[in-house]
Amino acid sequence: MVKPMKRRLAAHEEFEIMKLVLDKFLWIGTFLMGFGIYSALAYDVVDGAWYVGTGALVMVLFAWFIVKEFELVR
Repeated sequence: MVKPMKRRLAAHEEFEIMKLVLDKFLWIGTFLMGFGIYSALAYDVVDGAWYVGTGALVMVLFAWFIVKEFELVR
């Protein structure tokens, strides 16, 4: 019995898929920052600042990850 060969993706195809997945995490960061601004204006500035900081941290971490992977692909 012969095993079927797995198809390998090209480097640009892998990068495009990675961008699609990581883009979702950047949306999470944007949502957290937006909710933090709303929370700061509507309820408490300190609680809102925590959400904004968390959203910014998520966005920076995943932007760094995308750049690192892009340099690895090259």
